[in-house]
Formats: sequence, C-alpha cells, structure tokens
Amino acid sequence: MITTNTTAAELLALLDRWVELGWLRPLDRALAVFFIEQQPDTDARVLLAAALASHQLGHGHVCLDLAATLAEPDFALSLPPEGEEGLADVWLPSQWLASLTLEDWRQALACSPLVATSHEPERPLVLQGERLYLRRYWSYEQGVARALAARIADDRAVPGDLPDWLDRLFPEPLVLNGERQTDWQKLACALAASSGFTLITGGPGTGKTTTVVRLLALLQGTAGQPLRIRLAAPTGKAAARLTESIGAQVASLPVNEAVRAHIPAEVSTLHRLLGSLPDSRHFRHHAGNPLPLDVLVVDEASMIDLEMMHGLLAALPAHARLLLLGDKDQLASVEAGALLGDLCRDAEQGLYTPERLAWLEAVSGEQVAHPSLKAGEPGRHALAQRILMLRYSRRFAGVSGIGRLAEAVNRQQPELAREQLGGSEEVATVRIRGEQDRALNRLLHDGRGQALGYGHYLELLRDKRPAAGTAFDDSAWQDWAKGVLNAFDRFRLLCAVRRGPWGVEGLNARIAGLLHRRGLLEAEEGWYEGRPVLVTRNDYGLGLMNGDIGIALRLPEEDGRHVLRVAFPRNDGSGGLRFVLPSRLGEVETVFAMTVHKSQGSEFAHTALILPEALNPVLTKELLYTGITRARHWFTLLEPRKGVFEQAIQRRVERRSGLLESLTR
Repeated sequence: MITTNTTAAELLALLDRWVELGWLRPLDRALAVFFIEQQPDTDARVLLAAALASHQLGHGHVCLDLAATLAEPDFALSLPPEGEEGLADVWLPSQWLASLTLEDWRQALACSPLVATSHEPERPLVLQGERLYLRRYWSYEQGVARALAARIADDRAVPGDLPDWLDRLFPEPLVLNGERQTDWQKLACALAASSGFTLITGGPGTGKTTTVVRLLALLQGTAGQPLRIRLAAPTGKAAARLTESIGAQVASLPVNEAVRAHIPAEVSTLHRLLGSLPDSRHFRHHAGNPLPLDVLVVDEASMIDLEMMHGLLAALPAHARLLLLGDKDQLASVEAGALLGDLCRDAEQGLYTPERLAWLEAVSGEQVAHPSLKAGEPGRHALAQRILMLRYSRRFAGVSGIGRLAEAVNRQQPELAREQLGGSEEVATVRIRGEQDRALNRLLHDGRGQALGYGHYLELLRDKRPAAGTAFDDSAWQDWAKGVLNAFDRFRLLCAVRRGPWGVEGLNARIAGLLHRRGLLEAEEGWYEGRPVLVTRNDYGLGLMNGDIGIALRLPEEDGRHVLRVAFPRNDGSGGLRFVLPSRLGEVETVFAMTVHKSQGSEFAHTALILPEALNPVLTKELLYTGITRARHWFTLLEPRKGVFEQAIQRRVERRSGLLESLTR
C-alpha cells in the first residue's frame, strides 16, 4: 500500500512490476524516475500520481481524476488492460491505493514543489481541484477553452435575405409518414449563419454532409465576394469519403455557377492543412502564421484529440468561421481528449433560450419541436446556442434493423438491443464455440445471405485478372485493382481488443491461415498477393495517411515481369489509385480484422463485430455503437459468450477532462 512512509525505491518496484505486466508504459515510469532525480525527497504519493497522470494520457484522459481513481481504482485506470485474467490481485491498483484518502493525496500534491495550482510557472504538474495534469496538457485544455469561449461569443450579422436563401436551399418541407416534421438541416444552416462557431452533430445518415454543402452555398451566395473555404478531416480515409460525398452534392445545388464554383470539393487531412513539420509536434501554421481562409469545415470531429484541436484553433484567424461536424455518440480519439463528447453533452436537450428559439422559427419557417428538448438560460447555456443535433437518419429509417439496434445500444437498453439481434435480415448474431468455430470460418469466407465474406474479393482477384499478354499500361489493370479494392471493402471484421484469441493480432493470423488452406492465398505470412494492409502512420512522401487500406497485387512492368505492388485509393477524390512497392512500406499491418477505433470514418456493406469472452475496460456502449454503425446494409454480432454484449451496453466511455468546467467558468 502507498502511505506517507513508502519510499521511492518501493514505489519504483511497483512501477517496474506494472511495466513488466504491460499495464504501464516505460514512459510513465520514466517520468517518476525523472522527478526523483530532480527532487530525491519527493513524496511517493506524488510520484505515483505523476506516473498515473502520464498513464491516463495513454488511455485518452487529459488528466488524472483523483476522486474517481480512489473510488474505483481498477476501472478508472483500466487495469488490467483488456480484462486480462490470472494475475495476482496483489498488483491491482485497488490494493495499492486502498490506504489513500482524497484529502491526503491532494494535500501531498499541493505541498510538492513539482505541483502548481493553475498559473504558478515552471512546475511540471498542475493540480486543479481534484484533477492532476501534466502541464502541457493543462495548457492545451486552457488554450482550447479560451479560444472556444471567444468563438462562442462571436455573433455574426445575418443577411436580410436569409429566409429566401433557406427556402431556396430547402424548397420542400420535410414530410414523414404523411406528417410534416422539423427540418433540422434547415435549422442548422440558420444557426450557423449567425455565428462564427457552429457544431453540427448527428448519427449516420442524418445528413451532416448535405447540411454543410448547403450551408457553404448559403455563406458563399450571401458573401458578396469569393470566400476562402477549406475542408478537412482527421484521417485520410475520412477525408477521401468526404471528398467523394461533397463532390457529388455540389453539382446538384440550386445555385448559380459562380456560387457553385467557389465551393471546394477537395478535403485534406488536418495534418496536411496545418502543415506538419517532420520529426516535430509543431505545424507550419500557428498563431504567428495563421491559415489563409475565411471558413473551415472539419468533419469526423469526434476523432480530434485535444492537442490537435489546440493547434487548429491557434492557427485559425479570428475572422474565420469554424464548423465542426461529427457524431457525438461515436468513440473519441485514440489520443487524449474527448472534445466532441464534452461539447455535445447537452445536445440532446437543445437548451436553446426562448429568444434563440423564436429567432430560429421566424427565419426558417420551421417549428422547433422534439420530445427531448428543454429550455435553456441566457449566459448559462451559451455553448448550447452554437450546437445543433440532426435527429432523423435517412440511412437508418424506422424500419432499419441496424438503426433500431444502434439506437437501443446508444440509449443503453440491453434487453431491447438483444431483441433486435436477429429481428431482421439486416442484423444477426452468431455464437462462437471455439477459435476454429465452423460458423465463424464460414462467415469469414462466404459471408451470410447477400452479405459476402473475404472469399469474394479473392475470387474476383483470381477470376477477373486481365488476360495474359495484356499490356502493362492497359487501363484493364487499373479497373481490376479498383474492383478488388471495392470488393474487399464490402466486408470487415471489427474487434474490440488487440490481444487474446478474439483480438486483432491473433485473428489476422488465423484468417490468413484459413484463406491459405482454402487455396485463396499463396501464403499466410510476409508479403503475398491479396494481402490487405492498413497504414498505421502518415507518410507524406508516399501520399499515404494513417488509416489508408491497400491490397498487394501482382502487376506487370514494362519489361514483362510481374511485380508485387500494393494498390491504394488516392485521397484526392479523383477515384484513382497509387501503387507502392512493399519494400517502401514500413508502418503497415495486415487488416483482415481491425479495431473498432481504426474503423472510424469508414463504412462497409457488411460489418461483423467480435467481442471478447469477458468484460474489460474497453467495452462500452460507444464502442458497440461505433462498430454497429460502420455497417451500411448488414451487421453480425459474434459472441464467444453471451452476456458480455449486455454488460458493455450499460457502460459508457468516461474521458477525464476539465474542458467544460474551464469553458463555462
């Protein structure tokens, strides 16, 4: 147990054991060692808090919440990770923290020369209330809060013909089941026209992209001069999807060609937008060299971490409008922070003031009505006046089994969610009885019903290959490669965890072995034709982004040889491909199976989600919801043991931060 008498050596022995078990990163332990070197007499309670604050950053938390950690140490710290069993309870945090009280821990931290209380300079740790930060992340949080507060207060004059523009862009009332409904897309455009900052949230198919395209037409059409508009997304995959979607919609806008010509269709990644500097955390654009733009739209905002948002807001000129789009119910970024979830905490309730509601209804001609809406107060709910939630999904309408399942999970209704499994052709569940379960192997190879498995893309790779003698520069090779990539993207197996029999690492090897034994792959290790790979780190030299997926194909060279190259879709919206030699790809992994986190920003015709055998810290309703909503047409839940699904629905992601408190203070 950690007490006032615990020595630094005893603490390091504990941290060493946690590192050995894989519970703690060497980086977390190194921080404690660094502080011992700086202050040899540092209280062990302070050193432990510092190591745990660093550990929490690795799990997506901006800070260490002292009270939550003491209340449920193992859960708050996600230890052991991924629900590992068979380890002695003596090493669990709950054993080592049992003797600590909140007041004693706070007092030890407050008295330490390593810890500042808010604005005291030159101290590496910051204690704010019951939260302990590494100073850099405290600075990020404070900077984001200040920048957002200024933008929330940024009212914009609206054009006098705003109602006419809204009617032109939304010419028909929204009618469902014979009754007129509130058009939340139209309201979102009205809201955004009056502010320098707007956040539009909604689930899959609610029309976030449609809304922003019409909003850009409205802003450009009423500006009087061309606006410099940029579109961005956190990952290359998300950027490519938005590029494709916007390009298709701009052409159908009911505006003149001059307006249409100034709405960009190309979407870049945030790293490329800001100008990443090699081997550095810094960007070319910052407060001293702001982005040259008037409007910035950022899609998939749930994937933006705190550090990236801090850099983005710092580089955004004061006059520029900022529009954030995202699904508040999806998983947050892998890195520290849950910015969209924090900002949208009250989005369901709306909390619009009576004045704001009256203005929205007058300018849009819509009645702002929904059972979940509640009235807000001026001043207290300033943030809510900049947020709008889209509430009707055109992809998952009332008859959609996937939509009903996702809603039951999102509302944490486990019994209803279980009823939806198998309640339609779209949704099914498969009980797995072992690592070589026949039903699982059949699903992976053949799929189910109209939903095809991995056998489909490999059969297409083999059977549709251009005929022998086809010239190396014949477009047939490009068409074949595109067809293989598209077929592969029809199905994906998603995992909740990386390790263990139902994790990404083991399943990728087993699937490759299964397909090899069935004669569809020439090998199951190394580089082989048909191997799908996921890029795990941005490579600007090759034009590849973290999250890009490619497939190794044997393609002809000018000299007649056939060489293995990896085909990747281009991220510029052109629909073209780039071919890369495997020897040039350093940061890739096989991707028959991928984590739910890595799947964000993607959609597949058929998605299968496989759960581990026991509940663990990563299993939450947000993970289930994100996995389910990656499916466009079919979803399959794979269960080694019943009950885990229901348990996960009842748990929520709790990212620790003080952003909302800082924003409203």
